[in-house]
Amino acid sequence: MKLPRLKLAPILVLLVLAGIPVGILSYQSHRTGMSWREILRRGFARAGGGQADRDALPAEALPRGEKIDFLEPRPIGLPFREPPKISNLQAVDLDQDGLLDVVVCDCETNRVSWIRQYPQGRFTEKVCAEGLIAPAHVQAVDFDDDGDLDLLVAVLGMLFPNNDKIGSVVILENDGRMRFVPHVVVERVARVSDVRGGDLDGDGDMDLAVAQFGYDDGQTRWIENLGGWKFRSHILQNLSGPIHSPVADMDGDGDLDIVVLVSQEWEEIYVFAGDRRGRFLSHRIYGSDNPDFGSSGMWLSDLDQDGDLDILYTNGDAFDYLPPHPWPWHGLQWLENQGGLRFRYHRLASFGGAVGLQPGDVDRDGDLDLVAVAAFNKWETPEAQSMIWLENDGHMKFRPRDITNTPSHIQALAAGDFNKDGWIDFVTGGMHVYPPYDRVERIVLWTNVWPQAGASE
Repeated sequence: MKLPRLKLAPILVLLVLAGIPVGILSYQSHRTGMSWREILRRGFARAGGGQADRDALPAEALPRGEKIDFLEPRPIGLPFREPPKISNLQAVDLDQDGLLDVVVCDCETNRVSWIRQYPQGRFTEKVCAEGLIAPAHVQAVDFDDDGDLDLLVAVLGMLFPNNDKIGSVVILENDGRMRFVPHVVVERVARVSDVRGGDLDGDGDMDLAVAQFGYDDGQTRWIENLGGWKFRSHILQNLSGPIHSPVADMDGDGDLDIVVLVSQEWEEIYVFAGDRRGRFLSHRIYGSDNPDFGSSGMWLSDLDQDGDLDILYTNGDAFDYLPPHPWPWHGLQWLENQGGLRFRYHRLASFGGAVGLQPGDVDRDGDLDLVAVAAFNKWETPEAQSMIWLENDGHMKFRPRDITNTPSHIQALAAGDFNKDGWIDFVTGGMHVYPPYDRVERIVLWTNVWPQAGASE
C-alpha cells in the first residue's frame, strides 16, 4: 500500500514561521551584543508592563532632614547674556599647579573652556577650543603620555535629538604650554554623548570608550589607538540612547571594562567585560520596565567603601514631553557591586528631574554622602529643589536634605576641595533651555563652610 504524499506547502509555511523569530533573535543578538536568553528576558519584562516603575518607587531613604546651610555660592567664569547651556563640568588641576580648576562644556557658545584657579580663590576663564557644536562631555587625561593633561571631548553636533550623522570625538592635545591642538578621532557619526580613556587592549597606550546617543540609531564603540594619531573603531552595540561610558575594572580581574547607560530605546545598564586583548562580553546588569524611566546619568564610586566600584544612577530626563516636567518615578539610586558582575538595586530617594549625583564626605564623619542636582523640577514651586544632599547615617541609609532652589535648571555637577581646607566643595553648571528664566546662573562654585554651619544644627 502506498503512503500518502506529504504536502510540502504547509511544512514550508511552518519552517518560514519558525525561522522568523529565529532570524529576529539572531539580528538583535548581533545588534545589541546580548545573548538570545537576555533578549527574551527583557522582551517578556517589557511586555508585562512596568506599573511598579511608573508609580513613585519606594525609597530606602531615612525621613527628610532639616536644611543645613553649609554651602556658600559664588558665580565664577565668564559673564553671559543669553541663558547658559552648560552640559558638563570636570573639577581637575588642569595645569598641575596644586589648585583645582574647572573644565567646561558650553553648548551655548559651542566651546570647551578652562576656568583656572590662580592664585588660590581667583578664577579666570580661558577658551581651549571653539566650533565644537554642543560638546556633551569632557575628560582630562594624559592621552599621549607626555606628562601633561589633554582633553577628550564628546561632541553631539546638535543639543537636541537628531538622527543626522553629526557627532564626533575630538582630542584636544595639550602642547605643554596649556595650548590645545584639536585632533578629530572620528566624525560624521551618531551624536556622541561621552568618551572616556583607558588601555582597553592591554598594549600600553590609551584607547577610547564612546557612547553615541544619536536619536533612534545610536551606538556604543571602542576606538583602538594605533599610534601616531591613527585609530580603528570597533562597534560593541547598536542601541540608541547611550549616555555615559565610564571605563573601570568592574569585576576585579585586573583589566578594564566599559560600563554603558542606555536610555531612549530601552532603560538599561550594561557592563562590557574586557579581556585585556580588546575583546568584550556584554552583560546587562540592570533594566527598568518603565520605557519613560528617563535615565539621565551614571557615575562609578565605591559608595559603601568595601573595595569594589558601585554604580550611582539618576533618572530624571523629561525632554520626551513638552514642557518638560518631573515624574513621580524620577530619583536617585545606586547599584551595589556584589561581585561577579552582580549588582543589587537600591532606591535612595525620589527627586524630580534628577540629572547629576556625586559622592563625597560632606560632613567629614567618615562615610560617603551624596549631592544631587535637577534640571527638570517644578520651578514654579518654591519647595522644588535644584540641589539636595543625602546624608549617610554610617549604615548606608540616607537622609535627604534640601540645599537650594536657586539657580534652577542645574545640569552639571562636579566635586573637589577647591580651597584646600579639607572639606569637599562643589561646582554646578546651568542648562537653561526652557522657562522660567528668573533664577539663571552659568557656573557656580559652592564652598563648604560646614565647621560653622554644622555647629548650629
